[in-house]
Amino acid sequence: MKISAIDAFGYALTYAHGEYVMSKGRAAQSQASTLVRIHTDSGLEGWGESSTLGGTYLPAFAEGTQAAVRVLAPHLIGLDPTNLSQLHAVMDAVLLGQNSAKSALDIACWDILGKVAGLPIATLLGGVTQDSFPLYEAVPLASPEQMADFVRMRGAAGISRFQVKVGNDPYDDARRTRAVVAACPEDAVIIADSNGGWNPQAGIIAVRELAGLNIYVEQPCRDTADCAIVQRMSTLPLVMDESVTNSAELFRAKYEAGAGSVNIKLARLGGITGAARMRAQAQDLGMTMCIEDVWGGDVTTAAVAHVAASTQPEALLHASFFNDWTKEHIAGYAPRSERGRGRAPTGPGLGIHVDTGALGPALFEVTRP
Repeated sequence: MKISAIDAFGYALTYAHGEYVMSKGRAAQSQASTLVRIHTDSGLEGWGESSTLGGTYLPAFAEGTQAAVRVLAPHLIGLDPTNLSQLHAVMDAVLLGQNSAKSALDIACWDILGKVAGLPIATLLGGVTQDSFPLYEAVPLASPEQMADFVRMRGAAGISRFQVKVGNDPYDDARRTRAVVAACPEDAVIIADSNGGWNPQAGIIAVRELAGLNIYVEQPCRDTADCAIVQRMSTLPLVMDESVTNSAELFRAKYEAGAGSVNIKLARLGGITGAARMRAQAQDLGMTMCIEDVWGGDVTTAAVAHVAASTQPEALLHASFFNDWTKEHIAGYAPRSERGRGRAPTGPGLGIHVDTGALGPALFEVTRP
């Protein structure tokens, strides 16, 4: 089997709850997402997706993702899509980094591999270890009262795990977090996520103000070394995210910053392949993890579901289903969450069907010269 063509599509994903707000003024009502379809000479197709959450969350942006896919695609024509090791070796020889683009292509190849094998991706990743798994939702940065109202609303839908957006003034952030804690049941899982928004001094003030609450703190500063400074002054468990981009950074996160948990995002790590590698390392290190992506729709959600479902239950903190967070659905709103829990599709590959009628014309198509 050989790759015969690759085409890419762009579409907007509207946030289901109005405006998604993070620290430092990062806010949007919709995000651009890139879909990739890989065609093979056997007639099988695979789908992948990558969304960057704007251009200031990670060093990636939608137009750059699409440009990188266009550059990578000609080098993949004629290769076996089920040989993921070869695919990544070729992509890495063409472009350094650019994991957002590589993620979409990687997911599409896993989709094809599953269809060839007649098995769900979760089975190929070692097997389903939990039929359902807990999901979290982010609480956009707003006033303490608005954030408390948000968790009450989503709690009524069965969500009991929340990522509270903070990272501005540490005193205001403490008030926001306390309001959310007060609005949640005692067994709720709550993470105060700065998204790297605090400098070390603000982070130290924040963890001092938050001391005694039954919460986690996530990525207080952009750099791992600065997070370590903050954590030395904190009694709260630490989750690391944006700065953990490879194996060396994962070890730094645990042994230098003192993190017990890590967020594993597919697009930050180059797709399912990179996520599964870091998952295995984190499990060996005794860390817990969130399995998710940067942003996305149905295709991203399916990919996340397969990685989450095949993670050891004691290691999985929770996952995210972004198609619950967004309004547009190009695969029939599948997979679907239920009362705060998710399941992986059971069909071959991603186990979903993309409705091309829901998409506009392709941004471009690359075929054999």
